[in-house]
Amino acid sequence: MTTMFSIMANTMRPLMNLLLAKTWLQTEKLPRDRGFIVCANHYSEIDPVLVGHMLYNNGFPPHFLAKGSLFKLPFVGKAMSGSKQIPVDRSGPTAGRALVVAQEVLDEGGAIIIYPEGTLTRDPDLWPMRGHTGAARLALQTGAPVIPVAHWGAQEVFPRYARMVRPLPRKRVTMVVGDPVDLDRFRDRPLDKTLLHEATEAILDEITALLVGLRGGTPPAERWDPAEHNQTGQGRKLEQDPKDHK
Repeated sequence: MTTMFSIMANTMRPLMNLLLAKTWLQTEKLPRDRGFIVCANHYSEIDPVLVGHMLYNNGFPPHFLAKGSLFKLPFVGKAMSGSKQIPVDRSGPTAGRALVVAQEVLDEGGAIIIYPEGTLTRDPDLWPMRGHTGAARLALQTGAPVIPVAHWGAQEVFPRYARMVRPLPRKRVTMVVGDPVDLDRFRDRPLDKTLLHEATEAILDEITALLVGLRGGTPPAERWDPAEHNQTGQGRKLEQDPKDHK
C-alpha cells in the first residue's frame, strides 16, 4: 500500500466506524491470488467509501476510475496519483492511459471498483438500474475476474441526493461478496455493443441477486432506464432539459 493511500484511509476509517456499524459477509470470496474488479450497486453517495473500507480492511487498497481533470489539481491530483487511482479521459490524448494503469493495478493483485450503473440508481425503489459497459469491457480486455458486491443500509445514513448525513441513531450497513461472475461465454468474441450489453446484464444480475438476499422484495422485471423516463444519465440533476432534445 502506498503511504499516501494509508494516510487517507487511516483518516477516514475512524469516522466511518463512528457513523456506522458494519456487517461484511463472505469476504473470503475476495481473490487472494490475482487482481480483480469489484462491481457493486450504487444508491448513496457514500457507497464508494463503504466498499473501499471493506476492501481496505481485507488487505486490498481500493482503486477507482476518476475523471482525468481531477489529476491536474494540485493537491487532489497528487493524492490520486500517489494512491494509483485510474484517470479516465475518453476524449483526450491520454484516453488509453486508463487501461494501462488498470492493467498495472490488476497485475499487482489490486482491486478496481467500478459501478456498472455509472451513477446513483434512478430506480424509485433503489434497485440496480440499466448499466454502462465499462466494467464488462475492462474485464474482457484484461481477463480479470468480476466480483459482485451488494450492500444495503447506507440510504439510512446518507439518502440518495441528500445534502446532510443522518448520523443518529447509529445505523448498520450490511455488505455481501459474491462468487466471480461467469463471463466465459463472452470471451474470445468481438467486443461489440451487443456482447458488452449482455455481459453487463450478467454482472447486474449477480449484484441484484445478492441484493435480494440482503433487503428482500422482488426487483422489477426490467431495469429502470433513465432515458425512458426523461432523466439524465449522470449527476444529481434528474430531469432532462427539454431544450436538450432540440
